[in-house]
Amino acid sequence: MTSKENPHDAIYLQDCRICHGYKAPRSHHCRKCNRCVMKMDHHCPWINNCCGNFNHGYFTLFLMLAPLGCIHASVILIMTMYTQLYNRISFGWSSVKIDMSVAQSNPQYIIPFGIYGFAASLFALGLAIGTTIAVGMLFIIQMKVILRNKTSIEVWIEEKAKDRIQYYQTGEQFIFPYDLGSKWKNFRQVFTWSGIPETDGIVWPVREGSHPYTLTIEQLKQKADKRVRSVQYKVIEDYNGACCPLTKGFKTFYSTPCTEEPRIQLKKGELISATRGLKHWMYGDKNLKKNAHVGKHERGWFPRKCVEKYSNGPATDKKSEEDKKNF
Repeated sequence: MTSKENPHDAIYLQDCRICHGYKAPRSHHCRKCNRCVMKMDHHCPWINNCCGNFNHGYFTLFLMLAPLGCIHASVILIMTMYTQLYNRISFGWSSVKIDMSVAQSNPQYIIPFGIYGFAASLFALGLAIGTTIAVGMLFIIQMKVILRNKTSIEVWIEEKAKDRIQYYQTGEQFIFPYDLGSKWKNFRQVFTWSGIPETDGIVWPVREGSHPYTLTIEQLKQKADKRVRSVQYKVIEDYNGACCPLTKGFKTFYSTPCTEEPRIQLKKGELISATRGLKHWMYGDKNLKKNAHVGKHERGWFPRKCVEKYSNGPATDKKSEEDKKNF
């Protein structure tokens, strides 16, 4: 995105170091697609694409129709098993056999239905019910964010904004700018009769009294805050980037982060800036100057036991213990 018409707007925009350009408001870079996606909600591996501005409505309809189809299949499977068991199968203590006399008196049941057919139908019913529950919950989550004119990423940004304001006690008040105040208006921004969203993904209508770049400004503040509160670590043990490493201890193995974010390889002696972490895992950026000229940076999770805090003089030592507790 460029700012030729309003050059002063560039100060509010984020710069993508990988795409080498400004990000449009509400855009995020997808490491799977290797591009910036307008109004990115998430990357879906099942459709092998990102859910963004131009396909958010189609994706949500898919989440609605998939459970409906599974419910339809479940009803058919339940009726089939009940009818076949009631009319054609008699259960004994030692075996299961087909009652052919009933089949001869009811010629409409011409499809063989033995123990294998029953097992296959029962397995298919379990898959259908499981899909209905899992995808149905995703549909409810998507409808909640759509009716508030948000994405899953923006919900997370809003939560971090509240935490940042509470942590620093700045007295600010973060108001999400794209919620138009009406669920119907928010709904219409995603679902239209033509299937094409009302917005182009670059310029967005905002609620009255809000700045067009409120969300982007908040993201820049959060990134600056993350850089200030990051902690330098030195790698003391090699790590091959495995998702569930067996050689780093049982606790590290079973507590691996449940996320699609990548793991990064570590070599002894490297430096890394940690920005957040769990009890046995940390997330950070590698300090690789050799990649700076091409805009690449390695970022991801790594085991906490592979690193130790790195002191580079008094400036580093002065970081408060309160900030370090975030890791």
